[in-house]
Amino acid sequence: MKTELTDVSPTLKELKIEIEPQRVREAFDRISQQYSKAATIPGFRPGHAPTSVVRTRYKSEIRSEVLRELLPDAVNDAIIEHSLNPLGQPDVQFENQEVLERFGEEPLTLKVTVEVLPEIKLDTYKGLEAVRRKRPITDDDVNKMIDSLREASASLQPVEDRASELGDTVTINARGKMLDESDESEEVKVDDVEVVLGGPGVMKEFTENLTGVKPDDTRTFTVEYPENYESKGLAGKKIEYVAEVTAVRRKELPELDDEWAKSLGGDFDSAETLKTKVREDLEARSTAESDRQLRDDVMRKLIDAHKFEVPQSLVDQQTNHRMEGVARQMMSRGIDPRHEELNWEGAREELKVQAEDDVRATMLLEKVAEAENITVSDEEVETEIHSIAVASRQPLEKVRAALTKDGGERSIAHRLRNRKALELLIENASITDGEWIEPKESS
Repeated sequence: MKTELTDVSPTLKELKIEIEPQRVREAFDRISQQYSKAATIPGFRPGHAPTSVVRTRYKSEIRSEVLRELLPDAVNDAIIEHSLNPLGQPDVQFENQEVLERFGEEPLTLKVTVEVLPEIKLDTYKGLEAVRRKRPITDDDVNKMIDSLREASASLQPVEDRASELGDTVTINARGKMLDESDESEEVKVDDVEVVLGGPGVMKEFTENLTGVKPDDTRTFTVEYPENYESKGLAGKKIEYVAEVTAVRRKELPELDDEWAKSLGGDFDSAETLKTKVREDLEARSTAESDRQLRDDVMRKLIDAHKFEVPQSLVDQQTNHRMEGVARQMMSRGIDPRHEELNWEGAREELKVQAEDDVRATMLLEKVAEAENITVSDEEVETEIHSIAVASRQPLEKVRAALTKDGGERSIAHRLRNRKALELLIENASITDGEWIEPKESS
């Protein structure tokens, strides 16, 4: 067997394999004889039909059997000969299809494309320059958090001395008729609907028509829903509502005092203790955010210092993983990922760039771990499994059994090794403190 290796790219290799006619003939003859012994052909005693007749009758079956015998070994031998470590299954194609009609007369030539990991030359990875930026926590930040806690503890009190105003919650029973549908259209019927006047997500027609009302009042008004309205049943519809007001209530916030602080539970024995704890929590979040950004900064510097091609199959896998994560986030917010207006193709292209960096980062951390002889002990894996069990609130043995079945323990060891490599990069980085920069909001 003859083989020839061509470097298509750092991650793509092409093997040209030539299987000698004699080897093909030997397999063809042997398998033909096996078919002759078992074949039942009209006009011949079982097992006594001429080989030529058997080959004609079972042409495709014999040919397939020959290829199943020859190709895997030929491809595997060529891969071993050239010391390749394929990612996934090689792509095998015939260069001379016509030879399949003349088994054993000419060499059988294959073109095999193999995806491999690139060779990475590890350059500078210690002394990487990075900037630590920490979000400052102000009194205003603490007050905003306290206000949000008060909002969560707020109660709705009936309004008896005036009509409804912005910010009030108006409860209605509503009947709606679709003006752009036939008279046979089903009427919209909703009861005990709470409308926060001027609140987020409230259509302006509801706010305008339900401001200045009292219990037992009735208002008739029309609402035109936009085409992209989140509720598909209402999107693009024009509906005339008759709304009966059953209650008007105002939000009443608790006083910021010791009694309210104690009602929150925990170790809050006073409003001052609550403020101190809130500040400590915000400082802890700020530190965690700063650490995360520092890790990202160090990894970005490492990636920028090492430019190399990454295997497309790994990029595709990571892109799919990121896409699945985006879909899960959307569903958790009540958004249907299948909505026709969503541009998944555009999103995939954006995520593909991030996925490529993910793959490159992982490969670089593996290289650093290798260079620094970083290892992970069984005890460290066990500790991580215990943490997963606690976080997921599942029995330890159930988590361990699932991980063992799916090969998760190896994945955990791999992740811990890369985490250690990243910690080493940070420990050896040249870090300076910088002023906090507010992240840009994603559009």
